[in-house]
Amino acid sequence: MADPSSYRPKPGQIPDSPGVYKFRDEHGRVIYVGKAKSLRQRLANYFQDLAGLHPRTRTMVTTAASVEWTVVTTEVEALQLEYSWIKEFDPRFNVKYRDDKSYPYLAVTLNEEFPRVQVMRGAKKKGVRYFGPYAHAWAIRETVDLMLRVFPVRTCSAGVFKRSAQIGRPCLLGYIGKCSAPCVGRISAEEHRELAEEFCDFMAGRTGAYLRRLERRMQEAAEEMEYERAARLRDDIGALKRAMEKSAVVLADATDADLIAVAEDELEAAVQIFHVRGGRVRGQRGWVTDKVEAVTTGGLVEHALQQLYGEERGDAVPKEVLVPALPEPVEPVAQWLSQRRGSQVSLRIPQRGDKKDLMATVGRNAQQALALHKTKRASDLTTRSRALEEIAEALGLDSVPLRIECFDISHLQGEDVVASMVVFEDGLVRKSEYRRFQIKGFEGQDDVRSMHEVIGRRFKRYLQEKQKSGEWTEEPDGDTAAPVDDVLTAAGEPDRADGRPVDDDGRPRRFAYPPQLVVVDGGAPQVAAARRALDELGIDDVAVCGLAKRLEEVWLPAEDDPVVLPRSSEGLYLLQRVRDEAHRFAITYQRNKRSKRLKSSPLDAVPGLGGTRRQALLKHFGSLKKLRAATVDEICEVPGVGRKTAETVAAALAGAAPSAPAVNTATGEIIEDDGAPPAALSAERGQER
Repeated sequence: MADPSSYRPKPGQIPDSPGVYKFRDEHGRVIYVGKAKSLRQRLANYFQDLAGLHPRTRTMVTTAASVEWTVVTTEVEALQLEYSWIKEFDPRFNVKYRDDKSYPYLAVTLNEEFPRVQVMRGAKKKGVRYFGPYAHAWAIRETVDLMLRVFPVRTCSAGVFKRSAQIGRPCLLGYIGKCSAPCVGRISAEEHRELAEEFCDFMAGRTGAYLRRLERRMQEAAEEMEYERAARLRDDIGALKRAMEKSAVVLADATDADLIAVAEDELEAAVQIFHVRGGRVRGQRGWVTDKVEAVTTGGLVEHALQQLYGEERGDAVPKEVLVPALPEPVEPVAQWLSQRRGSQVSLRIPQRGDKKDLMATVGRNAQQALALHKTKRASDLTTRSRALEEIAEALGLDSVPLRIECFDISHLQGEDVVASMVVFEDGLVRKSEYRRFQIKGFEGQDDVRSMHEVIGRRFKRYLQEKQKSGEWTEEPDGDTAAPVDDVLTAAGEPDRADGRPVDDDGRPRRFAYPPQLVVVDGGAPQVAAARRALDELGIDDVAVCGLAKRLEEVWLPAEDDPVVLPRSSEGLYLLQRVRDEAHRFAITYQRNKRSKRLKSSPLDAVPGLGGTRRQALLKHFGSLKKLRAATVDEICEVPGVGRKTAETVAAALAGAAPSAPAVNTATGEIIEDDGAPPAALSAERGQER
């Protein structure tokens, strides 16, 4: 590990001007490339106290052994040079998007004498017109098959074309009218190129004028009583319309735009791009990347723009690019895009209307792509095995943790405090073992105390099950173990066919299995509380760790410093997935619990009063306030309510203290007690934990 002060430039040596800088390691390899409006200010940020740096930045500067820079005139030049160097050196600490597949394009080879329509993958070639990318090659072939009826452009390979020219006979497509057969001279090279350019214009979205021209020719043919030609034109129009229907209209104003959305977590980011031409989605693609540097959403967008348009020119760069967050600063990026297009490019965040709705759709695709990427990674057997081995090695365990339990606390400003327990066995979720807890030992917000209570309750149940099965009767030192609860019974229960212990009623026992590893959502305080709860119960064969969300650090009991797993570690991915699942399960339970509390009514506690009669009472009196003021005889007037039930209702409402009025937090208005569920109390999601 290098000391950054050993290669820090001398004061005043770094120029205060725009430029691009490179960090190299001890072997001279470029490990990071960055740009700056002011090289002096930017590079000074890397040579501060290591404790104040982001963990990924700290790793980069301690891996590097030297830094160098190149001064440029403008920020746009810096952007261009940065892109060139990233492509040339492939630095390990720069964000690099990788395609999750090789996307096929519909390509027209305008650089040939007789342009050819075909499916192409890989790097783009000069002089070839591309449309897409498409999700599947068969989608391109279906579109081309419909279009060839109207635009019979050559689709054959060079070998087939040369052979047909030699023998003087076209291929099958020439005989059935889906190729104009330039190989045998049916049309000239100029006429065939004009046909290929019309094909390109139609695919580029200029469809309306061409369809109107065909319809006009069809009507003229019908007026001249050339009905066969009119029928062919009618079928041509139908084929083009079917081809257009394969890409639905999403923007009514025939906009040409690219929409970029980003979904990210602490370690990875997924980018989705929708290519809209003529108001229709003409292509879609996506990338996934490791966040190997400290980067904001705007920074991820900037990297995506470089990846998308770094090799593009002209119409390949659309007039409008819609993004979820703007790069900082935005002006050089917008100017760079305009230079590549040759005209003004609008780079902005959609605020309203169809474009904002479509951006939300692109965002959902990005979220799904990230989730699918993580699921595929977690479901691979080899990957799971490696992840468990890495966890065991990092935490110093004797064996891999085949069963991992993770606990999380959730509340809303100290109310409705609940906890979750999720279980992963062999690296996969086991939802039948999930459990939920309500915090009963105290009121208010105290995550550390809540974690201590939950861990204690869970493992008390485990010890109960051990005593019931006769597996645990003495402590290791020979002292007889004190009973955990008065309800413990002797051993002898049968087992299920799959070997799992069961109760007398045949159901699996709920807490019969101890984990090899307990993971808590939190840092050192939560870990200490969990370890203390286990020690109080005499359990010393279960490892404990905590995963702190902010920096993804792994904390161990009685350790002053966390364990920092490598960013590419499969073990860290598994721990993160376990923690995120516990958080999801806890917050779902907390929201459901809060919702039920807000909808509760004093009538719920009346014995023998079901939902139908509760609704009848509220409908008859109009509100709970009027029902509380009613006499027993008035309550008896409600159909289905007898005197005994009426007396019970009256007694229950008289004993129940009237609840505080509900308040609409958006307007401050007091909501009348009408027996209906009060308006949902709004709260910032950031207050939920």
